[in-house]
Amino acid sequence: MATAGTDTSPGTAVPAWVGRAGLVCAVAGVLGAVSGIFLAVYPGQVSEDMYSYPLTAGGFSVVQIWFFVQHLGLLAGIVALARAEIMAPGRSARWGTGLAALGMALLAVTELIAITARDSTYPGDGTGLLDALYGVSTLAVGVGLILAGIAVRRQGRWRGWRGLVVLVTGIFVFVPMMPALMGPFVLARLAITVWMLLFAVLGHALWKAAN
Repeated sequence: MATAGTDTSPGTAVPAWVGRAGLVCAVAGVLGAVSGIFLAVYPGQVSEDMYSYPLTAGGFSVVQIWFFVQHLGLLAGIVALARAEIMAPGRSARWGTGLAALGMALLAVTELIAITARDSTYPGDGTGLLDALYGVSTLAVGVGLILAGIAVRRQGRWRGWRGLVVLVTGIFVFVPMMPALMGPFVLARLAITVWMLLFAVLGHALWKAAN
């Protein structure tokens, strides 16, 4: 019998490593949210037209390396979702988690590539490519999680907020995060902060499902 609070059907067993990966995702999500708030309130050390704003080139490089590591934690959560057996089998689950994982992996690598623009103004040399990479990778994560979220809903093993968290995390990319990213710097950082908190909630759900 499923334990109370896991919202899984009787007879389903979630591998222990899924729970550990979920915990990693939860921690990465919380730390990502803290990072977003930090960047939103940190006093600008360079002019606002610099790509590294609000950080100096050196500080920007350190933060980008951190974001690479942090995104790997989110990727662990997506991989765990694919193996948690809480999605209805089919293309929606396979394509959804696969696309989301590829998108997050590309997003992580893009955080490192962005270091090459640390001394550039915005827009400037190379920033157009970075915009494209960030856009494609983020959209891939969003579409992938929407597909995976539909599969979660179809399966019905996660009920209540757990049954919605994957779908909401995907939808949030399109409304309101994408419009916010085109707005003021602080608004963009706050939107990303909320997205990271949604990943933290998803990671928590995966962790609880295996415990």
